[in-house]
Formats: sequence, structure tokens, C-alpha cells
Amino acid sequence: MRSFYIYSAVIVCGASVLAIELLGTRVIAPFYGASLYLWSALISVTLAALSLGYAIGGRLADRDASLGRFCTIIGIAGLWIAVIPFLRLPVLGITEALGLRTAVLLTATILFFPPLALLGMISPYAIRLKASSLDEVGRTAGNLYAISTLASVAAAIATGFFLIPNMGVSRLVFFIGVILMVTALIGIASQRRWRAATVPLILIAAFALLLFFSPAQAADPKIGLVAIEESAYAEIRVVDRNDLRYMIIDGSTHTIVDPSTWQSHFPYVNVMEIAKGFFDKPEKMLLVGLGGGSVAKNFARDGWNVDAVEIDPVVTKVARAHFGFKPDDAEVYEMDARQYLITHEKKYNLIVMDAFGSSSIPFHLVTKEAFALIKSRLAPGGVLAMNVEAIGWRDVLITSLAATANQEFKNVIVLPIAEPPDQIGNLVLLMSDKPLVLKQELPAPTDRFSPEYDQTHAWDNRFQVDTTGIQILTDELNPVDVWAERINLVARKDLHKYFPEKGIAW
Repeated sequence: MRSFYIYSAVIVCGASVLAIELLGTRVIAPFYGASLYLWSALISVTLAALSLGYAIGGRLADRDASLGRFCTIIGIAGLWIAVIPFLRLPVLGITEALGLRTAVLLTATILFFPPLALLGMISPYAIRLKASSLDEVGRTAGNLYAISTLASVAAAIATGFFLIPNMGVSRLVFFIGVILMVTALIGIASQRRWRAATVPLILIAAFALLLFFSPAQAADPKIGLVAIEESAYAEIRVVDRNDLRYMIIDGSTHTIVDPSTWQSHFPYVNVMEIAKGFFDKPEKMLLVGLGGGSVAKNFARDGWNVDAVEIDPVVTKVARAHFGFKPDDAEVYEMDARQYLITHEKKYNLIVMDAFGSSSIPFHLVTKEAFALIKSRLAPGGVLAMNVEAIGWRDVLITSLAATANQEFKNVIVLPIAEPPDQIGNLVLLMSDKPLVLKQELPAPTDRFSPEYDQTHAWDNRFQVDTTGIQILTDELNPVDVWAERINLVARKDLHKYFPEKGIAW
């Protein structure tokens, strides 16, 4: 019985380590974005915590190993994990002012280092409990680390592929904490201490059932949270504020519309329509990144044949349910954009790149190799239009993208949108081998806030980038994630000011 329990506890703890590491991205990403820094912070914290746990666990086991202490370590780790959903918002509020890198690293440390260090103590402690003689220490250690690692593998697959999209993040984190606490109490009870374990077991079971059968965070239209969805890629929220509807993916705004008309209130969507003016009639278009479907709807309305590539099926589902996107607006291919371009040889007259992760452009879509692939899918005289968010009209991200595009396209111009020119905002890059000359004049703006104003302002201020000495982005060397740090931080500060109520937009 004792041997079976030790192996079972090691399996539970090993599975919990990888599950918590993966869940860490979903706990923090809605506030800071699922950036390279977040993954680096979580991996670093996990490895550092486990290393410390291995060292401390081995020393404690050598002093006075007992099953009771073994169970206590598991129980404390479970208790800490169970309260992470309740600690999350206070900790995020405290660390927000520290800058993205420091804030992400400190948040990950506060929330996840203590329980992961405790879980790291389990394997060396279990070896001391399980080995009955020096002759079998090696075999015992190998067996325990093997089953712990296999449990981690199984947990990683189950968490990423099934549990997060179907169970929800907060509920799953809490449930892992409960499982660890129950595991600890079963061990205590196995030592014939039923009286000490019975009441805590009943309370934990009741609390777990209560949480399991209640929504982790449900939509609440009364406060403006219309919908919240967990996908395999991100957390997606639909939020109503001041008569507008927002699609927010991991804390980053991707779509803004008037829900009474479905008209977009993102200026770059209006500016994208300038690309229609390079053609005599509606043609074939590929949209990379669906979002709420605003760009696809605008082109489909004017007779364009639109295909869209969207990697996240839940985004497509939300666009149809809450943003007026209809099946006949575009044929949607749910896959990675670069994979689509490699596997589909269809030619397009216009390709619109509107693909963003929660914190930056996917790096593999903006390299010299990616631009070459995109160009191969353009018909003769075709145009590539790309939406980019940056701080200032001549941000290093903009100049480097223009320089990289110039490696494949003869003509590259930038259409700025934000005012004044040093502020955060969107810019649209237009690229083609043909001269980028409009076939007809843009309509005159009716007022400062009209779509026509966005278009004429962007076109009148268009510019080319002097690409001399500018870094070219390649699959081998691409620092867009690093450059996006400043942009991501400013954008999220603005979002948090506009949605100050915790739990609505993040």
C-alpha cells in the first residue's frame, strides 16, 4: 500500500508540474500577452523552482524522511496552486508598473515558484522513502523519475489539447490544487490517521464540486462581458463598451465594431479599402487573420471573392456569433497562414496580412522567405497589404518590414494612420511589383471621423522608407518579438485605462 501510494503521488505531482507550466501562460497572457518573454519567464521560473526543490527535497529526505512530511509537502503545494486564481489579479495589478520583462518575470515567480519548488522536492523525497537498501537506489530513482516524466508528458498533451479549451483556466488550476491536496490527505489517512484526514477531505471535495459545476468566469452582459471563450491558442473575450463591441484576444484588441450596423471603428480597416483602388474591378483576395471579419465583410460587400486563413477556429466561431460575420462573406481555412501558402497554389490579386498574436506579429509571416512565398501566390500585378501596429510612423519595426519587403517587391509604400506621428497606432504597408497608383481619386471626407478621412489622411501622408542599412528579417534572424515589447506595453496600458474594471477585458 505504501509503495503504491508513493508511485501514485509521484505521478500526480509530475503531471501537475507540466500542467501548471502550460496554464501559467493562460493565467498571465490576458494581461501581458503570450509573448516570447512570457514563455521565457515561465520556463526559467519552472526550471529554477524545480532545481531548488530537488536540492532541498534531497536534504530533507536525508535528515528524517517520513510519509507524513512527504504528504505535507504535497498538500502545501496543492493549497498554493488552488489559490492562484484568487491571487492572479492582485499580483498583476502590483507588477504592472515595472515594465513588461520585469513584470512578467516577477508575476511568474510570485504565482508559480513556491508550488513548483515544493513539487520539485517530491521525487528525491520519494526515492528516500521507497529505496530499502543502497543496492536498489539507482533502480528506484530511475523508475520514479521515469513515471514522473511520463506523467508530465501525458499532462502536457491533455492540458493543451483537451482540458484548457473545454474546462477553463481558473477552474483547471484550482482543480489541480484540489487533486494535490486530496492526494496528500489520502497519504495521511493511509497511516491510520483517518480522523485527522476525514474532515479536510470532505471540505475539499465539497469545495471542488462546487467550483467544478460552476462557471470559472461566465459572460455577464450587464457589466459588458458578452462572451468569453478559451481556445487552444488564446483567451477570447467579447466586450461591449460605449455602444461599441470589442474582440479582445489575450488582452489585445483585434476588432472594434458598432453592433447595430457592424461597421468597423478601427481606422486601419478603412485604410485597407484603399487597396481596392489599384484594380479596375473586384478580384480575388486572401485575408490572413480573420479577427472579427471586418476586412472580409468590407471587401465581400463590394463583390470581391474572399478567402480567409484563420489559425484559431474559436475566433471564427466568435466572429460569426458576435460580429456579424457570415459564411458567404469569405471561405475560411482554419490553419497556419504560412502552411496554407505552402500547400495551396491558388493565385490572388490582393493579399491582406492582418495576422497578430496577442503581443506581436507572428515572426514567421514577416521574413524575406515569407514575403517570397506570399509573392509566389500573387497574380501578375498583385498587391500585398499589411496592417502593423507601431509607436510612430518610422518605428524600427516599420522600417525593417519595409526593407525586408523591398527584397521581393519593387514598390513599397507606408500609409500612416496615427496622429501625432510619434504616437502608437496602426500603419498599412502596400507592396507590389507594379506602380502603386490609384485608378481613381479617393472620395472626399465628410468629417474628421469619417472612413473617407482615414483614407485620405493615410494616402496623403504616404511615404517610402530609405532602406539603406536597415536590418532585413529572415527565418534565421528575426527580432520582431523584441521590438514588439515597447508596442505591446504601451497598447496594454491604454487598454487597461480604457477598461479599468478587472475581469472584463483582462
